Order: sequence, then structure tokens, then C-alpha cells
Amino acid sequence: MRSQLTDIKIKNAKPRPKKYTMPAGGGLTLLVMPEGAKYWRLRYRFGGKAKWISVGRPYPETSLKDASAEAVRLRQLIAEGIDPAERRVVQRLAQRQRMANTFGEAAEAWHLYRKAAWKPRTEAQVREYLDKDLLPSLRARPLDAISAPELVTLVAGIEHRGAFDVAKKVRQWLKAIYSYARAMGWTEKDPTRDLLAVKGVAPPPKNFPHLEPDQLPAFLQELAKVTSAPTVKGCAMLSVWLGNRPGVTRTLKWTELDLDAGLWEIAQGRELQKRGYRHTTPLPRQAIEMLRELHKLTGTFEHVFIGRNDPSKPLSDGAVNNLFKRMGYSGKQTAHGFRHVLSTCMNELGYESDWIERQLSHGDPDAIRGTYNKAVYLNPRRVMLQRWADIVDRMQAGESWAQVQSSLETDESEHVVVAFQRKIG
Repeated sequence: MRSQLTDIKIKNAKPRPKKYTMPAGGGLTLLVMPEGAKYWRLRYRFGGKAKWISVGRPYPETSLKDASAEAVRLRQLIAEGIDPAERRVVQRLAQRQRMANTFGEAAEAWHLYRKAAWKPRTEAQVREYLDKDLLPSLRARPLDAISAPELVTLVAGIEHRGAFDVAKKVRQWLKAIYSYARAMGWTEKDPTRDLLAVKGVAPPPKNFPHLEPDQLPAFLQELAKVTSAPTVKGCAMLSVWLGNRPGVTRTLKWTELDLDAGLWEIAQGRELQKRGYRHTTPLPRQAIEMLRELHKLTGTFEHVFIGRNDPSKPLSDGAVNNLFKRMGYSGKQTAHGFRHVLSTCMNELGYESDWIERQLSHGDPDAIRGTYNKAVYLNPRRVMLQRWADIVDRMQAGESWAQVQSSLETDESEHVVVAFQRKIG
């Protein structure tokens, strides 16, 4: 089917007082408007009715060649029993619907759907990142309108503030939200696909500031002398003795303690406990004595280490580190740094690494091989922590770390525990 039009004829077509058409063959026509605009139209019959549909953009944005090719495609749809005009209406409605689906609506729906499978800590973390890092800039944005560069800029901003772990989670959750939205038919886009290609390089991890073993005696002696609230000093000493995470230590509740049994039970999913692992910590004699004395002051409240201004709340996050700052140890020792101190000293004294790692709550005890008793190493850790608390007493009394090491001998009870542990191992 040969076109009756040529590019020269189209270019030379002048506007008239009334609109007119120029046939291009096969039902394709060029509609010339009085103001000079030129539109492509395809006239056809469908279901016994005469109809027409626009083809491409106005001339010259759509050339004669391109308009003819598009007309061929539309005639093929007609031959297959598809009305191209009705199909276009459906597509436009679907496009408008997708444009009405915002990221905020999709994110909230995804969060509601997934939260039932999350632990409380995970749900709270996702909620925090949504509210802080994603929704402020993306909430009202249509899913189809969000581009990959827009998301790259958003994640790069999170990395720029040094929050590389947050950026990693945000990338994962952006991908999950779009995957959920596509499954629900709200969008066909995936601007998250290539986010990993521009992932920033995180700096090498830095350990929390902590002292070397030979620096401990001076620190412990200063800690014993410094004037401070018994809750703050007690929290600091519990960090020294046990090496538990500082957030969990400062929010210790009386209901978690069994002082008669000398145990601190951290339940699964406990707030501020990393990954929500359960954790059982044996308490040395010194810790039990300190807690019994503190119970006289704070035993009527929920938390052991109560807040200075509001006893219904736990000790503030910076209270212990501020104490160390007043002692002259700012940037040298933190509450979290005592996890490193405990690990270093116990390894130097030759204790089993499995006992040390379990005391530091590294890994899920429910996923560790063997029986419950073997997994938590409760008895040998009780002996280990008691020995460590006794060593702390000696260093506070003036002994150096070298003196402690040279004079330390394994007592009979520890021989029994070690032998038992090796037997069941």
C-alpha cells in the first residue's frame, strides 16, 4: 500500500480557514489545523463502527515514515480483534492509577504485611528508618515517578553522614518495598535494581576506645575514688565485671535478676540486646553485693539504674561515659570498651574462647551446637567471671596486671569445671 503523501507535500501543506485532511493510505491521514498544527490520524472500523485514533506525536515530531510504521502496528491489533482506541484508554487509566500509588502508601502496606514476621526490635528498627530516612522525601512521590538517580542520591546522603549500616538496610528495604509494589500491581518499575553498583566504601571499623590490661589498675583505682551517684558507679562496675552491652546494662530491670541464684536473665527479643538474643549472665559475688545495696535505693522502681531526673526511666545513655570523662579518660575508655577489655584479659589468662564469646553474647545460643547447658557454658563462665571480679579487686587495691598474671594460680574448683567441660566436649 503506497502512501499518497511525501515529506515535501507535508512540509508545503498550508493552513486553511477550516481544518482539512491529507490521505496517506490505508486509513492513515494527516489532519492540518487552521493554526498550522499537523496531526496523524488512523481511521478504521471495529465492531461495525467507524472509529479513529491518533498516531504518534504531531508532525514533524512523528515523521511520515514513523507514522506509517505505527499505523501498520495498530492495524495488526485490529486484525487480532483488539480495538487500539479502547486499549489506549485502559492503558492510560492504569497509568493514572500507578501514578496515584505513592511510595508512602506502598511502604506502609509493605510494613504492615511484613511486621507480623519480625521480632519487635526489627519492627522498631524498620519503622525508625522509614520515618527518618525514607518517608520524609519519598512519601508523596508516585512509585512510577521515582528514578534510580533519586534513590542513589538519597542513599549517598545516608552514607555521607557515616551511617553505612543504615544505608545497607535502606537499600534492602527499598528493594523489598518495590518488589512488594510490583507484586501488588501498583508499578512495573524497579529503580532499586542497580543501587549496589554505586555502594559507598565504608571506612575500616573502629573499636570502641578501651584501655590495655596494664592500664587498668590506675583506671580502677581512680574509679573507686571518684565521687558519683551510686547508680552511675554501680552501672560502670557492672560493665567492668560482666562485659554485657552497655545499653542492656544501663536498662537492667529488677525482674531480670535472681540474686539468690546469682543470675541475670536477658529474655529473647529484649530491647537494646543485639539481634534480640536471649542471654544468661552469672553474677560474681561483688556484683551481687553491689546490687543488694542498690536495691535499698532503687528496689521500688522498675530499673536498677534509675534516671537522675526521672526515676521511672533508666539511666541516660551518656551517664557512664560522662563519668569516665570526668576521670580524665575521655576517648580512652567507654562502657562498651569493657567488652574488649574483658575479652583481652580473659584470653590472656587462657580461658576457653567459647566461654568468652558466650559471655559477650556473640551469636544466638539457640543456634549453637549441642545441648543447652553446653551451649551457654554457664558453670565455667560463673567461675571465670568470679575470678575476673577478684582480679579487679586486686588491681583496685594496687596490684599491676603483671603481678596479677604472675601470681595467678588455677584453683581446684576451676580444675573441676575445666575437666567437666572437656569431658562433655
